[in-house]
Amino acid sequence: MAGLWRFPVKSMGPEGLREVHASWHGLAGDRRWAFIRDGQVRSGTPWLTISRRPDMVRYQPWFVEPDRPDASCTLVRTPSGETFDVVDPALADELGDGIRVIKQDRGIFDAMPLSVITTQSVAGVSALVGTELDVLRFRPNLVIDAADRTAFPEDAWVGRVLCVGRMRMRVDARDQRCAVVNVNPATAVRDPTVLRAVARHRQVSLGVYGTTVEPGHIAVGDSVHIDD
Repeated sequence: MAGLWRFPVKSMGPEGLREVHASWHGLAGDRRWAFIRDGQVRSGTPWLTISRRPDMVRYQPWFVEPDRPDASCTLVRTPSGETFDVVDPALADELGDGIRVIKQDRGIFDAMPLSVITTQSVAGVSALVGTELDVLRFRPNLVIDAADRTAFPEDAWVGRVLCVGRMRMRVDARDQRCAVVNVNPATAVRDPTVLRAVARHRQVSLGVYGTTVEPGHIAVGDSVHIDD
């Protein structure tokens, strides 16, 4: 495994990891918090996201092990360098009027618990748009350097089980992409050619989603193989 990331707050920046426990609900501390817009809760898309506010990617959250039962476990450093607890009203106020934070106690704010992409797929879509893209544009949990050197090898993994370290996960579906992939994670600048290329050449899909079938410890450098 070439990379390991979690996203403690939906649409905010990533937290790079060397190792982590993968449970039934995904990586510990991953995608448990989200900011929503007042009056949009019943709309189906209430989230404040990168597609609406690209600079959210410059807010850097990190998960900390709780030292008391009521601790939020997530801190956020803003682009100006201030640090807030994710539940601090001052953070929501900075993000805009009528913004508030909510937590998912069980499960995650995403389609499935785990997202995976290969270095080959990132290279493949980079070739389509004519520039080298940062893997974090695609917000994966696991980055895998596949033994299969063809482009987009994870398409063939759907319906199969991957063994990563001590964890086993089922690959359930291709990852349907949205305008979030247009945002450069380093600069917050949009480039609409990225989603256009994924739509034109990849049926709007890149990478895969999966669910844990056997929880366990995983780490960068772990071997990855398909369980037949």
